[in-house]
Amino acid sequence: MENLLDRKELIKKYIEFFKTKGHKQIPNHSLIPENDPTVLFTTAGMHPIVPFLLGQQHSLGKRLCNVQRCIRTGDIDEVGDTTHHTFFEMLGNWSLGDYFKKEAIQYSFEFLTKVLNIPIEKLAVTVFEGNENAPKDNEAAKIWMDLGISKERITFLPKEDNWWGPAGTTGPCGPDTEMFYWKSKEKVPIKFNPSDKNWVEIWNDVLMQYVKNEKGHYLEAKQKNVDTGMGVERTITILSNLEDNYLSSCFLSIIKKIEEISGKKYNKNKEETKSIRIIADHIKASVFLMADGVIPSNIERGYVLRRLIRRAIRYGRIINIQNFTKQIAEPVFVIYNDYEVLKNNKEKILEELEKEENKFNETLENGIKVFEKIAKDKKKISGQDAFLLYQSYGFPIEMTKELAKEKKINLDEKGFEEAHLKHQELSRTASAGTFKSGLADNSEATTKLHTAAHLLMEALRQVLNKKDLHQKGSNITPERLRLDFNFDRKLTDEELKKIEELVNEKIKQAISVCKYEMSPKEAKEKGAQGVFDSKYGEKVSVYFISDFSKEICAGPHVNNTKELGHLKITKEESSGSGIRRIKAILE
Repeated sequence: MENLLDRKELIKKYIEFFKTKGHKQIPNHSLIPENDPTVLFTTAGMHPIVPFLLGQQHSLGKRLCNVQRCIRTGDIDEVGDTTHHTFFEMLGNWSLGDYFKKEAIQYSFEFLTKVLNIPIEKLAVTVFEGNENAPKDNEAAKIWMDLGISKERITFLPKEDNWWGPAGTTGPCGPDTEMFYWKSKEKVPIKFNPSDKNWVEIWNDVLMQYVKNEKGHYLEAKQKNVDTGMGVERTITILSNLEDNYLSSCFLSIIKKIEEISGKKYNKNKEETKSIRIIADHIKASVFLMADGVIPSNIERGYVLRRLIRRAIRYGRIINIQNFTKQIAEPVFVIYNDYEVLKNNKEKILEELEKEENKFNETLENGIKVFEKIAKDKKKISGQDAFLLYQSYGFPIEMTKELAKEKKINLDEKGFEEAHLKHQELSRTASAGTFKSGLADNSEATTKLHTAAHLLMEALRQVLNKKDLHQKGSNITPERLRLDFNFDRKLTDEELKKIEELVNEKIKQAISVCKYEMSPKEAKEKGAQGVFDSKYGEKVSVYFISDFSKEICAGPHVNNTKELGHLKITKEESSGSGIRRIKAILE
């Protein structure tokens, strides 16, 4: 283990190399995006420079590089294998309308082979194969061949593998070319097969050659950008001749601390090893989130942080450790001692970790009491009861399984999964706007249509005289809104006319759209529309349009209905058994 490459050494080499190529280093930004309400966290190195990719001038020029701390929450459940992480660092270099494909690929090749000394015979690349929107990227393939990569080591792949963006509905996008490294000690095959697990991706160059417009057309971009990304953890693992990121210098001292506290050995037992990885990953991510000002709560960023800490604690119980989060956090401050934000907030971070751990231990105690009541005199625990424990008491399903096993009671795990999937889908729908990338559409037109959808839902309830009419899905673009709702027949022309008139009457009344924060219980008592079997936090946002419409929603909304113009229903049709669909526009 003495040959582990240090992360600071890799970062230094990368930044210094790109400085020799005329790049200026930009700051490592906070995990909390500035001036971007569309995302919870900085998810990639390019995130802080989005305005400059769109054409704004950067004060440091057109060639930039940095290392950026990132959080990705989309695959928390995947953490536990050798490669997935919630927190990671991304090395990046950018060209904002300066150099393009040739130089980007040449720089990548030079850094890999001359600075990191990776033998050319251990490298392979993928390139975009082309589709109806953009041609095959023969140009990139030729550049690689000119550099000495053999034809057999270049594979053309479709859009889902070798294309980036746009992140929203419109904007910069283009082909990418990805570099792969042969990690095995076996002889490198002559022909590159990307599905062979011994080939691991080490770097990605995104070549923003096009702009997708409102009509869905892909046009040559006036400002062609380069955006590259190299993951620090993965690269260090590869260069240290390891196949497990958790044995690299980014994690090893955290793993050793968990071994020391638990008395368990890493890589001895599959389930215990998974638990050790999850604890290491989640505590590290939690430390960085708290350093940037996030505190555990039941909403948005605080909810993600709380979930990470509590998941770490839960997996701690699997390896028989309790009251450990502060101890596991200590090595994080040593590995990342180049982050002033960690040093300056260490005391506060450790205090919050301890507080959250104590709180969750109480939650577990309360959950156990509720479990005892539910399980009394029963031979089986229903999926709904297990989900009630999970969503209302924060009681993990693993704990329910454990206790049910002890009492020799059956648990309807399938029923729980169904309830959980339904909740996840609802949560995903409710927060879709918040989790999109920084180039997501959050336009004035979309905001207006989103508010109009509230009026339309209430008008449907009133005209059809159906109080239990609920939204079953929606899709809003800047051009139109689409609503699905539960109703068992086609609407008449007269009904559609009345619905349209009622909405437009409310628009003309120039009603203020007011947002209030309250508990889900209070929202329900006030008659707010919402799916109350889904998991809400302690507080929800309720949008009131006078007494006409009251709806739990994550936004965005206009301030007054007079901003909406005139609603016109363009179509009403079936969207499935017992579900109708309405499409409408604002004129």
